[in-house]
Amino acid sequence: MTTMSVATLDAIMDAFNAHDLDAIMEFFVEDCTFDTSRGPEPWGRRLVGKQAVREGLAARFSAIPDVRYAADRHWVSGDLGVSEWLVTGTTTDGTEVRARGCDLWEFRGGKIVRKDSYWKTVDPS
Repeated sequence: MTTMSVATLDAIMDAFNAHDLDAIMEFFVEDCTFDTSRGPEPWGRRLVGKQAVREGLAARFSAIPDVRYAADRHWVSGDLGVSEWLVTGTTTDGTEVRARGCDLWEFRGGKIVRKDSYWKTVDPS
């Protein structure tokens, strides 16, 4: 059985920053879920299954082509993990993104079962 580690979360972050969907998806199980930061429900939009998660991440990379996660730190306890980060980038309509956020991770056999993502809401006033 593969155990989770901070090094694994670092590798996931590296794959996100490389916008490498193939590498990212290697970390996910087939029946994974991803609760996005925004959406029609209190948990955001829930993407279910590896293909839906891949499509959701591809849409994020398309909407914010230079998206980057930095100033990160991670914790792991058993099959649970937390990542904190600063997300930056510019949307395709020219809006600058700069927000603190975190991911709550659940793992099974060293692979991601659930990614629950949160971003701070930035009020420009």
